[in-house]
Amino acid sequence: MKSLHLFKTQFLLLYYFSLCLFFVSCSNSNNTASSELVRNPKSADGITTTNMPAITFNETEHDFGQLIQGEKVSCVFKFTNTGEADLILVKVSTSCGCTATEYSHDPIKPGDEGKIEITFDSDHKKGIQNKTITVLTNTKPQSTTLHIKAQVSTPETN
Repeated sequence: MKSLHLFKTQFLLLYYFSLCLFFVSCSNSNNTASSELVRNPKSADGITTTNMPAITFNETEHDFGQLIQGEKVSCVFKFTNTGEADLILVKVSTSCGCTATEYSHDPIKPGDEGKIEITFDSDHKKGIQNKTITVLTNTKPQSTTLHIKAQVSTPETN
């Protein structure tokens, strides 16, 4: 008898909780978003890209060729803001700790150029190396992937 009473009590509590949750979740009478929020390129997809920055790279891949294990090599990826607003590099991240980046954190005006310097350390690497660098910006699309590769050989021992 006690277990039946406990079951009824738990059922009623669950019922009332579900009913309250339903009314609270449906009580939002203002379902419209402000027009500024919709026009913000960081808040909505599918919006036209007028008056936005655009990033155009001279190249998105670089091949370092043959390297001897332990060599550090660098390259520069140059780009232009081909859009109509300031370009901001939000974050530049690498796929491996053996690759480092250096870039300007200042906004790049329309028509101006910028660069991202990549340094690859081949220490403790062997064979074909393919690394990626992800560039997050305030453009549409928000990310661009850069690629570097190298063939790393071990030094000849005498």
